[in-house]
This record gives sequence, structure tokens and C-alpha cells, in this order.
Amino acid sequence: MTQASDNDLAHTDTDLPKNENPKSTTSVIILFALAACAATTSFRICDPLLPVFAEEFGVRTAQASGTVTWFAIAYGIMQFFYGPVGDRYGKFRVVSWATLGCAVGALIVVFAPSLEVIEIGRLISGATAAAIVPLSMAWIGDHVPYEQRQATLARFLLGSIAGMALGQLLGGIFADTIGWRWAFVWMAAVYFIVGGLLISRGRTVSEKPHTPSQGASVLGPLKQVVSTRWAVMVLVIVCIEGIFVFGPIAFVPAFLHERHGIPVSWAGMISGFFALGAFIYAIRANRFVSWLGERKLVLTGGITMAVAYGTFMFSTVWYWGVLASVLSGLGYYFLHAVLQTHATQMAPAARGSAVSLFASCLFLGQSLGVAACAWIGDSFGLSAVFPVGIVGLPLLAWYFARRLSLRQAAQARLNP
Repeated sequence: MTQASDNDLAHTDTDLPKNENPKSTTSVIILFALAACAATTSFRICDPLLPVFAEEFGVRTAQASGTVTWFAIAYGIMQFFYGPVGDRYGKFRVVSWATLGCAVGALIVVFAPSLEVIEIGRLISGATAAAIVPLSMAWIGDHVPYEQRQATLARFLLGSIAGMALGQLLGGIFADTIGWRWAFVWMAAVYFIVGGLLISRGRTVSEKPHTPSQGASVLGPLKQVVSTRWAVMVLVIVCIEGIFVFGPIAFVPAFLHERHGIPVSWAGMISGFFALGAFIYAIRANRFVSWLGERKLVLTGGITMAVAYGTFMFSTVWYWGVLASVLSGLGYYFLHAVLQTHATQMAPAARGSAVSLFASCLFLGQSLGVAACAWIGDSFGLSAVFPVGIVGLPLLAWYFARRLSLRQAAQARLNP
């Protein structure tokens, strides 16, 4: 094992804005949380619609999963663009206009005559939504001290957590009532409202100015992020996490619908209980961190997710899916929150690029996971997607926890 460099171990923030009004910062974070809620609602809204798309357009469920995969691919790839642009021109400004842009993709889906056009709309939605969560997190990193950041990020994430539940719930409800297209009418309206609020708030929001070196090259900030071994490690791990977590999760509603014969709306609602587990973490984040510490949080998260997927796979009645969904949300945030906090500190001088690259790796991993699980489910049955997480997540958590221990030991030697 190579010894970590001083740069890898540094936890040095660039200067935070001076004399900033805490109430102003809080109001911005609330707006960001609303935008994140819309983005993650859009992300998950197609999960319960896969069997509906398959039936309406005469395709297999694996083919219908392109509505999830193309969103994730666009979301991941566009991080390479939004991170440097946010660092250069202002994170708040980019988030504001991207939120309005998301409405365009939703409207394309509303009027889509074919599955292929739906995929185009989802591609545009993913490409524009890509700016919202990572640049919001980076803005928080610019304005909130490191010791307060994990709890602040947890509160911000209540928006994206709520979106996960709403996406799967609303997708199922609209499909079983007035029609799935109205789900995207709803999304377009929400994006327009939240985007308008952000634009109107923009004049009073402070932005942390970039350094000249950041402005010299679009690729410069990205190179700065990947210049340390620890940053590369975090990026690789979060990509693998995306494969093991979100590959199986995308097929939970379809699995519950197929295995237990429950309506699509019920299946989406049960899968949406993922958000309840995530909410439990968010409101108790400080206690969990103080009780367990980073290493035990990671290990607990991997094991909890494996138990959740095992419960989905082997349950004989639908209501066990509620418990499994709650456990999956709680376990995911145990693991992911630690990764996320380290992401905000990988390169403080290029934080927008760092967090965007982190999100890019997560969602590229998700797209790979959904594609792989689509093939597995189509070839061997939907229950076969769950061993991906049952085996992979505990191993990933163990490896990350071990690297955290080595890093902490190296820090202790450098700072006795």
C-alpha cells in the first residue's frame, strides 16, 4: 500500500465568504432543496412506468428501461461540463437556468408519440438536471464550514430524498389514474415554478469568485480534482456504488408488480419508502456520525443494503417490501453520506468541478448498473438482479472502510 501524500490528506478550505447572513444562506439552501426534489423526482419517475411503457409500446421491460438509462447517461456525462462552468460563471446562476431547462425535456415526453421520442426527452431532462444537485452541494461547500457541512448537506438532501419517494409514487399514481403523460405535465410545471423562484432570488445571492487558474482552462479544474490519489479513490468507489445500489433499485417496482401481482401505483409507493429510510438518516445525521464514526457508518450501510435486497428477493408477501425499501434507503445514506462529504473536500479550490465529477461517476455507474440489471432480469428473471447488491455492497463497504482507516492513520502520523 502506497503512503498517502500530503495533498491527499489535506482538509484545507479556501476562504469562506465573510459576514454572510445565515438566514440568506438558509433560504438559498431551501430553494436548492426544492430544485433537487424536482430533479430526483424526474430521475425516479420512470421506475414504476417500465411495465406501462413495455405494454403500451409493445416492447420488453429491458427495452423500456432505456427511459431510465438515457437519463442517467446524460446526467453523468454532463457533469464534465457543468462543474467547470459552475466554477467559472457561478454555481447559483447555472443551477437556476438549468432548472428552467429541465421543463423542456419533460414537455417533450408529454407529447412523445413513441418510446424513442420519450428517450430523447429523458436524455434532455438528464442533461439539464445534471447541474442541480452537484452544484448546489458545491455552493454549500463554498458557504458552510467543514465541521457543519455534513449536517447541512443532510438537510439539503431532504429535498432529493423527498424527490425519490415522489418520483416513484407519482409515476405509479398517474399511470393508474389519469395517465402516465400527466406525470410529466406535473414535472414541467414544477420545474417552471422552482426555476422562476431561483432566477428572482439570484441578484441577492453571493458567489465565491474563482481563482485566475480556474478560469484559464475548462479542463484545469478537472485535472486539479484527479491530481490526488484519494480523490481518484472516492470517484471509483462512488461509480461502483452506483452500479450495486441503483441497478437493482430501478427494477424494484417491476419486480413487486410481477412477483406479488400488486398494482403499479402500489409497487411505486412501496419502492418509494426508500425515501423514509433516507429521511431517518437525514434527521439523525449528527447522532449517527457521533455514534458510529465514518468507518462504521460505511460498514453498517453496506450490510444494511445487502439485507434489504435479500428481503426483496426472498419475501413471499408484498408488505415485506416496505421494510426492505426503508432499510435500503437508510443503508444507502450511511454509505453514501461519507463518500459525499469527502467529495466536497477533494479539491476545495475547484469544488464545483469536484462535486460534479463525483456525481458524474455515481450516475455513470447507475447507468451501467441499470443496463446490466436489465440484461440480467430479461435473461434470468427480475429476482436475479438482487444478488448484484447482496454480494457487491458489503465487499465495497469493507474496502472503503479499510481505506478510511489507512487514511486516518496516515493523518494521525502527519498531525501527531
